[in-house]
Formats: sequence, C-alpha cells, structure tokens
Amino acid sequence: MADDGFGDEAWLGIDLGTQSVRVLLVTRDGTVLGSGAAPLAGRRDGVRHEQDPAQWWDGLCAASRAALRGQSRVRVGGLAVCGTSGTVLLTDGAGRPMSPALMYDDGRATAEAARARMAGLKVQDTWALPKALWLTGAYGPGRITHQPDLIVSLLTGKLPPADSSHALKTGYDLERDAWPSMLPRLGLPDTAIPDVVRPGTLLGEVSATAADATGIPAGTPVVAGMTDGCAAQIASAALRPGSWNSVLGTTLVLKGASPTPVRDPTGVVYNHRAPDGSWLPGGASSVGAGVLTAAFAGADPAAMDERAAAYEPSGAIAYPLVSPGERFPFLAPDAAALVLGEPESDADLWAALLQGVGFTERLCLDYLHHLGAPLDGPLTFTGGAARSPYWNQLRADILGRAARVPQQTEPALGMAALAAYGAGAEQQLAAAAEGMVRIGTTVHPRPDRTARFAEPYARLVDELTARGWLPPPVAAHAHARLDGDTADS
Repeated sequence: MADDGFGDEAWLGIDLGTQSVRVLLVTRDGTVLGSGAAPLAGRRDGVRHEQDPAQWWDGLCAASRAALRGQSRVRVGGLAVCGTSGTVLLTDGAGRPMSPALMYDDGRATAEAARARMAGLKVQDTWALPKALWLTGAYGPGRITHQPDLIVSLLTGKLPPADSSHALKTGYDLERDAWPSMLPRLGLPDTAIPDVVRPGTLLGEVSATAADATGIPAGTPVVAGMTDGCAAQIASAALRPGSWNSVLGTTLVLKGASPTPVRDPTGVVYNHRAPDGSWLPGGASSVGAGVLTAAFAGADPAAMDERAAAYEPSGAIAYPLVSPGERFPFLAPDAAALVLGEPESDADLWAALLQGVGFTERLCLDYLHHLGAPLDGPLTFTGGAARSPYWNQLRADILGRAARVPQQTEPALGMAALAAYGAGAEQQLAAAAEGMVRIGTTVHPRPDRTARFAEPYARLVDELTARGWLPPPVAAHAHARLDGDTADS
C-alpha cells in the first residue's frame, strides 16, 4: 500500500441487537482495533415487544464514535449492518418511520399469519410478513422496512433495497429470487415492497451528514448485511458445508452450511442464501439464556455456574422458554416453559435451566439430522453465553461432540467480514471469515458425562411428545440417536 497517510485497513461491523448496538473495527487478520456499545430499551407487555427506531440511530452514533476513537490513521474499507431477524417497521416515501418497530418475537400478528398461511405462504406468527400486515392495518400503508434498512438509509441518505437475508421472513422466495405474487392480495401493494439484493452488495457510501453524526469517514462503502443469526454464523467461520454454529444469547439459534436447501415441510427450518449462492439452513428457538436473567435477576453467573456443577444431572428437567411458544426444534405456539420435578436449591434450578438449554440444543441437532441436513463439519459456539466456560463444557457433554469457541463471538465481527468481502478485499466470504475468526478453545465432551445426561434428555423428549408439541417421528429419531455418535450418525 502506498503511503497515503493511513496505517491499517479495517472494516466496521455493526450489530443492532435486542439490548444494545455493538460496533467493531476489525483488520483482515481479526485484530479488533476498536469497539463500542450503546444500550437499547424496548417495551414488552405480554406478546407485545416494540422498540423506538430512533434509538437505533442514537445508539449507532455513540457506539461508532467509541469504536473509532483514536483510529484516525486507519482506513475504513467498508461496513455492513445486521439486525434482529423479523424486526420490521413502516416508513414513508422519504424513509421516515411511520410506526414503532415490532421486534423479532412480537406476537400480535397471529391472525395475519394465519391469513398468509391460508394464501399458501409458509410463515410463522412472529415473522416479519404478518407483522407488516398488522402494521399496515394499524398505521396505514407504508414501505416495509427492516431494522438495517433504516440505518443504511440514514448512513447513505437514501432508502436502500432490502438484503435477501432480512427479506426471508417477510416472505421473499430465495430460490426464485422474487416476492410472492399474492402479497398485493394480502394487502401489501407494490409500493410497500422493497427491491431485494444479495448480502454483500454495495448499497452506497456514508454521506457527509452521517459522517458528522457517527464519526465514520464520509465515502465509506456500505454493504448489504444479513440477520444477526447469519452474522454470528459468519463470526464463527461456519460457512463450509456441514459446519454449524450454535448462537446462544437471549435465545438459541442454530445456523449451518449446505450446498442445497434443507427441506422442512413444517417450515421450522428455513434456508438463508449466502452471497455465493450456497445455502445457510437453520432455525431459531425460544429457549435461551434470557431465562436466567428472568429467574435470577442480579445473580453472578460465574458464581452460580460453580454451584451448579454439583448437580449433573439436575434433580429437575427444564424446557426453559424465554417467551411463550416454540419455533424450533418444533412448532408449538401454545408451548410454555416447564420444569419437571422439584429443584432442591437455587443452584439446582440454575443447573436445570443450563441443562435444559443443552437438551434443546441436542434436540435441534437431532431434528436437523432427521431432515437430512449435513452435520459432519465442525460445531462452533458463539453468542453471549459462550463466555461461560462451564456452560460450554456442559453443552459439549450433553451433545456428545466437540465444539470450537472463537475468541471473539460477536455478530458485529461477522458483519466486518462481510464488509471486507463486499468491498472486494476477499473473493470468498468463507476466506474473509476464516481470516478474521480466531478460535480460542476447543471443548471436548467427556463420555461419562454424556452418558449421565442421556436419561433426562430422553425424559424431556417424551414429555414434549406427550404434550403434543414434538411430533412422534422426531421423538423416535432422537431416541434412536442416543446410542449413536451425534457428530456424524
């Protein structure tokens, strides 16, 4: 590189999460030069979950300035933005919000979802399409706008096309690269439906106005992003066929790589499209670490982990749903959190919740195997819960397979890699990700512990089946795999 007054070249990854905006400035070899975060607040009331979209921009301005502080000699080669999958709002013709943002798990659009399914669309109640229909009924006609779309419009000065990753849950057909023809009949006119591009597509450049607000240099290329689950998958470098990433944050998301789509007649598993045209199958559960916050507000997780180690297995068996209804590894809108048995202490309950997430994770992999998904590549743990060494080991023991844990587990890293790919620094997204991702540890299962958890796992599978939530053929497949090697059988 010629001496142009700049030192390192780096890329910005922006993650619009549920609870915060995170920004990372990352070099090609994975060195994090700067990071920033700003909190986000939402409004929850029963099935309602909203955020004020203005918070996203305010949070980005604060987080990006923190990430870029002291980095005046760094050339920012590009940026990409991820958001929570299924979060949607309406904007007017100038890109101004007309409604609050309905978050990924807002559950008010059940009637609209049923109407879409009657029209032949495989959508779940919390997907963006039914929520867009609900918003149109409540606020009038407007343009469907996903979380990153709004931020990109503020960065570039123009409302962009949607990326196909976020458009998936709005009903976009990734195999045909087209919107379904019946959307106008459902009440969404052509003016409401954005154009769509693949992730990694150049959308524009940071404007002078946005540069003043965010500290991001004017002229920085802005690249179409992906959902937060896909971003975390890129941040795990799980992009080669058969590789899988398990993202454990507030909820649990599994994302894998496959040369062909994984077909699921129930729609529980869906397929994102990678920038190179290959497929990223996966699903999102409603269990996750959020249940720990709800049950043990203010607790010290490390201290609770240490106490929970005495209960392997726990005296209770949990299915720890964060919110009502389950989406993966089975579809059950009426599912509720359950605890079988009586924990003898808070530590035992903590152990039951940790193990319950691990059991669900195993059932997710069993379901993917039932569908014929390739599972023979490496498994990676990312998400906030991957910071717990105890939970990582426990999950590996329950799954009976090794798992890699990257040093940096944030979706924002995945967006930095996508920005590098989209800006032309790498010809393959997998190569960009593998260059940036540094594996910190590999956790290996302990066979004696795996055997301990077989019986409570089988009991949970039977209970889920008895309640009518888990289909019997899936339960039978999970039982059959108990005697095999879950890594490749």
